[in-house]
Amino acid sequence: EVQLDESGGGLVQAGGSLRLSCAASGFAFDDYAIGWFRQAPGKEREGASCISSSDDSTYYADSVKGRFTISRDRAENTVYLQMNSLKPEDTAVYYCAVSGVARSGSSWCDLRPYEYDYWGQGTQVTVSS
Repeated sequence: EVQLDESGGGLVQAGGSLRLSCAASGFAFDDYAIGWFRQAPGKEREGASCISSSDDSTYYADSVKGRFTISRDRAENTVYLQMNSLKPEDTAVYYCAVSGVARSGSSWCDLRPYEYDYWGQGTQVTVSS
């Protein structure tokens, strides 16, 4: 059974940092791209960042580029999202997700939510001004 468990959210002041973790199990972690998404109240879910199975490709939404960094720890089966210089508009529930298609050694990843089939329960990030 695919499981994705996010953690690391919380309340932080504008300009602060948080590191989100996505612990994965139940699938061949090395063979899949992983994405981080977020959903603010009243808004659609949007892609924040993703990392390919080969780790040689990472993508970021324009709104987070230069502030967020995605990384993968294969020994821990975990993907991280380091978030710096946080802004109130970053407030949202953050989700990690995995595509249902294995792409071993691929540079593919995508920021469109419909490309992903399995989702975690989410972790709340609140940035105060």
